[in-house]
Amino acid sequence: MDRPGSPRRASRGAWALLAAAALLYAALGAAVRAEQQIPLSVVKLWASAFGGEIKSIAAKYSGSQLLQKKYKEYEKDVAIEEIDGLQLVRKLAKNMEEMLHKKAEAVRRLVEAAEDAHLKHEFDADLQYEYFNAVLINERDKDGNFLELGKEFILAPNDHFNNLPVNISLSDVQVPTNMYNKDPAIVNGVYWSESLNKVFVDNFDRDPSLIWQYFGSAKGFFRQYPGIKWEPDENGVIAFDCRNRKWYIQAATSPKDVVILVDVSGSMKGLRLTIAKQTVSSILDTLGDDDFFNIIAYNEELHYVEPCLNGTLVQADRTNKEHFREHLDKLFAKGIGMLDVALNEAFSILSDFNHTGQGSICSQAIMLITDGAVDTYDTIFAKYNWPDRKVRIFTYLIGREAAFADNLKWMACANKGFFTQISTLADVQENVMEYLHVLSRPKVIDQEHDVVWTEAYIDSTLADDQGLVLMTTVAMPVFSKQNETRSKGILLGVVGTDVPVKELLKTIPKYKLGIHGYAFAITNNGYILTHPELRPLYEEGKKRRKPNYSSVDLSEVEWEDRDDVLRNAMVNRKTGKFSMEVKKTVDKGKRVLVMTNDYYYTDIKGTPFSLGVALSRGHGKYFFRGNVTVEEGLHDLEHPDVSLADEWSYCNTDLHPEHRHLSQLEAIKLYLRGREPLLQCDKELIQEVLFDAVVSAPIEAYWTSLALNKSENSDKGVEVAFLGTRTGLSRTNLFVGAEQLTNQDFLKAGDKENIFNADHFPLWYRRAAEQIPGSFVYSIPFSTGTVNKSNVVTASTSIQLLDERKSPVVAAVGIQMKLEFFQRKFWTASRQCASLDGKCSISCDDETVNCYLIDNNGFILVSEDYTQTGDFLGEVEGAVMNKLLTMGSFKRITLYDYQAMCRANKESSDSAHRLLDPYNAFLSATKWIMTELVLFLVEFNLCSWWHSDMTAKAQKLKQTLEPCDTEYPAFVSERTIKETTGNIACEDCSKSFVIQQIPSSNLFMVVVDSSCLCESMAPITMAPIEIRYNESLKCERLKAQKIRRRPESCHGFHPEENARECGGASSLHSQGALLLPLFLTLFSR
Repeated sequence: MDRPGSPRRASRGAWALLAAAALLYAALGAAVRAEQQIPLSVVKLWASAFGGEIKSIAAKYSGSQLLQKKYKEYEKDVAIEEIDGLQLVRKLAKNMEEMLHKKAEAVRRLVEAAEDAHLKHEFDADLQYEYFNAVLINERDKDGNFLELGKEFILAPNDHFNNLPVNISLSDVQVPTNMYNKDPAIVNGVYWSESLNKVFVDNFDRDPSLIWQYFGSAKGFFRQYPGIKWEPDENGVIAFDCRNRKWYIQAATSPKDVVILVDVSGSMKGLRLTIAKQTVSSILDTLGDDDFFNIIAYNEELHYVEPCLNGTLVQADRTNKEHFREHLDKLFAKGIGMLDVALNEAFSILSDFNHTGQGSICSQAIMLITDGAVDTYDTIFAKYNWPDRKVRIFTYLIGREAAFADNLKWMACANKGFFTQISTLADVQENVMEYLHVLSRPKVIDQEHDVVWTEAYIDSTLADDQGLVLMTTVAMPVFSKQNETRSKGILLGVVGTDVPVKELLKTIPKYKLGIHGYAFAITNNGYILTHPELRPLYEEGKKRRKPNYSSVDLSEVEWEDRDDVLRNAMVNRKTGKFSMEVKKTVDKGKRVLVMTNDYYYTDIKGTPFSLGVALSRGHGKYFFRGNVTVEEGLHDLEHPDVSLADEWSYCNTDLHPEHRHLSQLEAIKLYLRGREPLLQCDKELIQEVLFDAVVSAPIEAYWTSLALNKSENSDKGVEVAFLGTRTGLSRTNLFVGAEQLTNQDFLKAGDKENIFNADHFPLWYRRAAEQIPGSFVYSIPFSTGTVNKSNVVTASTSIQLLDERKSPVVAAVGIQMKLEFFQRKFWTASRQCASLDGKCSISCDDETVNCYLIDNNGFILVSEDYTQTGDFLGEVEGAVMNKLLTMGSFKRITLYDYQAMCRANKESSDSAHRLLDPYNAFLSATKWIMTELVLFLVEFNLCSWWHSDMTAKAQKLKQTLEPCDTEYPAFVSERTIKETTGNIACEDCSKSFVIQQIPSSNLFMVVVDSSCLCESMAPITMAPIEIRYNESLKCERLKAQKIRRRPESCHGFHPEENARECGGASSLHSQGALLLPLFLTLFSR
């Protein structure tokens, strides 16, 4: 054993120090080698080799150089013009005005015919009339005989109505399920309205672009042309009641401010409270975007259903109404009812709100829902409402008790309102409707046939292969002209016709708006009528409507305008210009284009709409005119590879039925040959189509020669070549058989992002236009599923007329190739090296490095792990992407989606929601009929037990998709940075990487040290994050009132109005009832 301090021990210590030094030196050397193991020069070589190879392939098979040369040959013969945005938007607005005026005139003719027919008709309570009932037509009994009201009704598919079986000679009649279809009032109405048939047909002959025309009767029936069969749901119910539709309510009444008072005292327990909630819900159904409301529950205290909105009113848009409906479920009955306190509050709110200048500034009403009133409260009415009676009182007596009916009727009659009693859930809807007839009286007496237009909504009956169809409706009220009914102001109903929004888009020359330009329109409330960013549907198995799709505000899609400058100017019907930088997402929201837009806007006269046009700065502001002979152009349009944008309007093929089967290309050929003198076509656009057809014609022969040369493309890596021009003209060429195409959907009608449509140019065209001229943009298509995998790569480049920024982009060409072919070219290039002995210092085959090919948005096109194709680099190499962001090689752009749908766990009460549906309520009412003989027990004990028990059973957490706001990132490379090297300090190692731009492309090669995992750095994802609002902010958002423009007409009162028509009830016996004739005499004006 060695002693301390011995020479041997000292020697051993020295060796240990030497060993430690050697290890340290080795570690430092390894670190140095790790930092230097990815030579920039080698990566640059790989990038250059791959870039040269892939550009050669893309340019060769696309024919880009040939097409650029052909346009250059015509450079001296074309005239370049800067687009005058204001002049353009005024012209478009004028075109829309004329088109919409034609629709309004068709409705006006229906109004005149309906009023004349009613004037000549005498009511016959015994009238028997066999009409075509839309549900019963062509139905037979078990013996084979037609059912009553179900006679034979000829139906034939019609392409104008999406091939639905219709009868274009006759209309038919739908009657709501909860109404008797042989009720004398309905039979008489159906009989006299039969005269509308000839006007329907005449309107359709005058304007074959018309679709549905209809008359919605105040009695509840709905006459529709062309006639079509209606099918009930699985419960045998048709829930449609025309009087609940926005077009009916808007046309029948003027805008209104409404306070709804709901009695929640102890006597309202059980069935009564359920009926009261359903009554409130039905009233909400009758309120539209021009109306304002609040709901107050009362017992001995006041309870605002939404406490945040104490003392004010909110707009009756769908979101607010649904918010209040959810709160209705929380109401419960207890205590005693202090109606005087509630009435004082309601009058105060209406008065204060009116003085703010907000709201409707037209009609005002208080809706009282209670099971009784012990007084007439005439002192309150005298204080707030008499003698002018500007606030109407509508009273709804809940339950079968009639003891308090007299007081409630007196209150309604003394304040120009209406009284009704609601005993069962089945009574609710029809009784609620009565108030609309009262509010329509002043308009009827004035005989003011105001034309109303609705916001955009979806018509599911005309769904086509492109999805459900967005509509707006133009409607007008129909009045009784009989002298004896003048003071009663009897509304007969409303007539209307639907206008597909795509009809508006047909008036817009997309070729004048440029590659990124678009037109949009909004309503007087700022809601979108049409906008390329409006997404009314969401997908979960099948396309479904978003709950709030019809009330998407312009500020939610043009969200960069934080101060609503553009929105407010358009709402106020101004004409002008506005500019801002925008971030437009493309490719299913994965990519972003940052540009500056100039917005031009004006109003569309005769409608509540305003029109806007967005033109992108630079090439988007310029247009050019070429000139060739018709003979030259026609010859080149005959080529089989030529197609035109079907959604663009080169010729109007809707004006005459014989033209409807024509494609746009067929129509142009007939027009140019003079064979169809009735065809109306855009001469300017067709002239430019002819020019593009002539200039691009040589590329067909070029592609054909490539396809015939068997030695070329022997491995069939390139599958398709294509081009598109600014006029919507397209040419395609297949280098493989159609059945061999890897992507069978590319450039087909269903591939909306990659073809010309009414809203935008193809994606490959838009992206190429923002790329440096002469370079190609490469991408892999994103699928709509959760996994973004693709087997093809698309490459495209733009063709410019002049070598300057002002030059318009006249066309774009490209190819689609197999991903495997593209990746093979990459791996081949990455094995090259410049060493003389052929021994490479590094290769992508080495286990010490990971090689990626990414695009300018950070998506992976090539990776050693094939499953990463299409993924965002930040999800795979979070540390590297984070460093690239820090260094400025990439930048993060924050985007917002105010039309998102988020998953939410919601406590649902199925039975409660069924009861708040009028038709399910009607069916559910049978449960209570069994207990009619023990009414007291039903209303106060059994019903209460039944309802609470069923509700408790149904309470559960349910995952649903709810509208929400989200924030999410997009990433864009910095164009000026061509190459970057970097080292990332991780916990126990240093991770090096090199990023090198691929020449003449939007691609980057990324080579990363794989030996250092750097697991401590989290991935960077593009997943959207829901923006959650705290209660305070939620309240502020509810209270926030964006600028809106009130409808121009208001008919709140009329001095000749007969206020005696104020509801039915038992005879009046109270002190208030004795005073009623006196009040009616004093206030009848």
